[in-house]
Amino acid sequence: MRAQLARVDAVLVQALIAAALSFAHLHDIASAAGQDGWKAWAYPISVDLLLVAAWRRLRTGDAKASGWCWFVIALTASLGANVATAGLLDLDDVPAWLRILVAGWPAVAFLGGTLLAHTTTPPATNDVEAVALREDVPEPSPQRAVSNVLPVSGLRFGLSGWWWPLRAAMAVAG
Repeated sequence: MRAQLARVDAVLVQALIAAALSFAHLHDIASAAGQDGWKAWAYPISVDLLLVAAWRRLRTGDAKASGWCWFVIALTASLGANVATAGLLDLDDVPAWLRILVAGWPAVAFLGGTLLAHTTTPPATNDVEAVALREDVPEPSPQRAVSNVLPVSGLRFGLSGWWWPLRAAMAVAG
């Protein structure tokens, strides 16, 4: 037990050191590309959170392709900053393409984070569960004629708010 705890502590220390160095490199690149103050500090947070979100998606087993895609994108941003600040890039004369990449990163990170957080896949069911679910479903009733006109009862909630398409569909269906 103690050996395992020591190994976890060593891994945690290594992870903290790596995160701090990577964080500093991302900050330096953002700062050199013209982002100052809080904006320069937001870039490393953005990259690291996208890495964490992608890693979490990979660990849950849902949408592995999406998880790997965003993990590679965030890892490329992090690794690119680490390599660039190792002396390969003159931080006093940042090329225009890097300024463009840094300026575009917030949109990329927002898209990736949103897709990772809000894209869900239906849970996989095995054949036994699928058969059990089919047995619980009642036979469909004959189709009734549905008019294209929204009944007045469906309009009592008004058409404002994000839920109005759902209310309208429920009024037509039922």
